[in-house]
Amino acid sequence: MAELYSERCTACRRDSPHVTDEEIAVLHPSVIEWALIDESGIPKLDRQFKFRNFVQALEFTNALGELAESEGHHPRLTTEWGRVSVTWWTHKIRNLHRNDFIMAAKTDQLYAERAPAEG
Repeated sequence: MAELYSERCTACRRDSPHVTDEEIAVLHPSVIEWALIDESGIPKLDRQFKFRNFVQALEFTNALGELAESEGHHPRLTTEWGRVSVTWWTHKIRNLHRNDFIMAAKTDQLYAERAPAEG
């Protein structure tokens, strides 16, 4: 399977199909650090990213916002001191779409490029 982060999001409509359990089983290992959660009956992908301080967390939030805007697919972002929580799902279909897995992979790639150095 091609790397998800190299794919582009496709436009969704209210009748776009959500991913099946079988598709989730194939896609989720590519973004294994993302938790599959359920909020009020809506499946979502959720992950927290750690940073040394608020400035780094905010810079990541802003970079992810720009990426989301360029793809036309937007997450829920919560920025706190040293932490950014990101949740992906497709609002129009109230479910998970392949786009959510693509954006989770792109988020991971962005974090890998910006992750604070250990030490």
